[in-house]
Amino acid sequence: MGKLDGKVVVITGGSSGIGNASVRLFVEEGAQVVFGDIQDELGEALAEELGPNAIYSHANVRNESEIKALIDLAVEKFGRLDCMFNNAGFPCVGGPIDETPTDGFDVSMEIQFRSVFLGMKHAAPIMKQQGSGSIISTASVAGLRTGMGGHVYSAAKAAIIHLTRTVAMELGEFNIRVNCICPGGIATAIFGKGLGLDQVKAERFKELAKMFLSGLQPINRSGLPEDIAKAALWLASEESTFVSGHPLVVDGGLIGGRMWGQNTEQWETMAKGLGIEDLEENRRKINEEIARMK
Repeated sequence: MGKLDGKVVVITGGSSGIGNASVRLFVEEGAQVVFGDIQDELGEALAEELGPNAIYSHANVRNESEIKALIDLAVEKFGRLDCMFNNAGFPCVGGPIDETPTDGFDVSMEIQFRSVFLGMKHAAPIMKQQGSGSIISTASVAGLRTGMGGHVYSAAKAAIIHLTRTVAMELGEFNIRVNCICPGGIATAIFGKGLGLDQVKAERFKELAKMFLSGLQPINRSGLPEDIAKAALWLASEESTFVSGHPLVVDGGLIGGRMWGQNTEQWETMAKGLGIEDLEENRRKINEEIARMK
């Protein structure tokens, strides 16, 4: 028995990265998945590999009609829609605010945020009629903290998080749950694409990204697409039926702040600069003084 047996799922951006891992896991757990992307060769190969429970269709999420067509295809083929996973995205325009091109801002918001709105919009009436459903969107820790992404990317992800909350309040009355996932540093091709690399080179660049990302958070490895796919699986399944309006952070502890080891190292450096060598003795004295004050 799979966790998604009998469920029908639509995933955008399903050909690579988090989307690819999610399509694979959802099919493995018994779902019938219709997924879209603009990377047709990768998408078609994945669908062929996974068999009849995975259907690929070209879908550019900048176009409302193509998002709606993807959802309509799922209903036509499988008769219902149990989960809509708004996952498509790209690196977004970057740079200082006074150098950010307006047309780049518009395209970035279309792909990152408007597409999520459209996925919710066209999934909602079907799920309302059913009286059930789960809508999931890929946000980011950059939508919760500063310094973890560019201006436009961070703003788009923050918008996804708040839209998730407001739509959850509306659709909860129809037994529809609306949540988002906030990944931390996940090693995908998006880093290479952000540097202007093509898909093949960006996929190779993932290995370098893993090395860089492994030291950013207390869990001493980079995040993987499978980590996010597993979180999405939980939100899509019957195991999370009392969870809605929630930004689920999957980041290895990244947004917790400076790592303990970094703080300790900083204090030791400061202490040595003041000529204090025996830190343990000083800690003991401080603790004794605190105890006397109590």
